[in-house]
Amino acid sequence: MLVIGIDPGTAICGWGVVRQEGSRIKAIAYGAAQTSPTLDTATRLAAVFNAIDALIKEHRPDVVGVEQLFFNKNVTTAMTVGQARGVILLAAALNGVAVAECTPLQVKQAVVGYGKATKEQVIYMTQKLLCLPAKPHPDDVADALAVAICTAHTSTLSKMRDNKR
Repeated sequence: MLVIGIDPGTAICGWGVVRQEGSRIKAIAYGAAQTSPTLDTATRLAAVFNAIDALIKEHRPDVVGVEQLFFNKNVTTAMTVGQARGVILLAAALNGVAVAECTPLQVKQAVVGYGKATKEQVIYMTQKLLCLPAKPHPDDVADALAVAICTAHTSTLSKMRDNKR
């Protein structure tokens, strides 16, 4: 199964492509779509859409995992992340790819085994689970790879449940 995990954002939108074969997960590609703060919001959202659309077209994943919006105290940040999520979901829908949404708690549990894990613990375990030679950078890329790992595990469990019915 091929999974693209995405950590949405308008300044930095992290992404990671992983392949799951049985119980093994391997990183295929990862990076970030970055936009300039000098651009207006619509232009930044178009850039995120175009980057994710191209990524989906290039890799043809079975599923796109997107981190759900975490409501923080900064409403402006929450709004821009929500807008980025919207264009990411649109790119997946227009390409006919299933979407799985993961909460930050689910991602931390899937990667670290503890829902209140620190960002450093998530980065460390993501690097170890995917046998990466160095820490993914920026942090948004590590988060996206962690979302991909969580999505792969969740999708595998869903398939196992469906096969038992």
